[in-house]
Amino acid sequence: MLIDKSITGFLAELKSDSPAPGGGSAAALVGAIGAALGIMVGNLTVGSAKYETVHEKCKRLSLDFEERLAALGKYIDEDTEAFTQVMKAYKLPKNTDEEKQVRTKVIQESLKAASTLPFTVAKACLDVLELSGKILSIGNVNAASDAAVAGRMAEAAMWSAIYNVRINLGSIKDADFVADMTSRVEDIVARSEVLMDQLVKTANEKI
Repeated sequence: MLIDKSITGFLAELKSDSPAPGGGSAAALVGAIGAALGIMVGNLTVGSAKYETVHEKCKRLSLDFEERLAALGKYIDEDTEAFTQVMKAYKLPKNTDEEKQVRTKVIQESLKAASTLPFTVAKACLDVLELSGKILSIGNVNAASDAAVAGRMAEAAMWSAIYNVRINLGSIKDADFVADMTSRVEDIVARSEVLMDQLVKTANEKI
């Protein structure tokens, strides 16, 4: 599993000529790193008596970060598996009309799955971005840069996942599915812009 590899091992697979793992797994990893940074800020805050008044809030934020970290860790491998299923679908036989119909159906189903997974990653990263802004506003000021980095990484990971959604949508023939997913992506983007504005403002005040 990719999640169990060393950093060096993961990077070696990522830079190879194999199409997977690719941008989707990288996005999940970056989002997970952002979540881990947020947890670190929470720990540094709870570990300081100076911030006793926000200890409970930080503990709750850390639990939320932990939930996203666990999910994004799983998505690293799940994204690669989703892409692998697309590749397998395109390799199905197409010698007869029946085989062609089966192949087309499987391709479309696999493309939907390969769009849905990165969308889920994008949502989790949006959550990490929001949580990062919260921990930045109340957390240990000595770790403010770490909280800001967590948010920046979450935004980058979110956009990376969205690119993977969009490229798969381009090959999906189900117009309703495409329209719905496009709308949901736009909602995420709009929300992220608000959250990033808040994060940048707070970071500029603290760093």
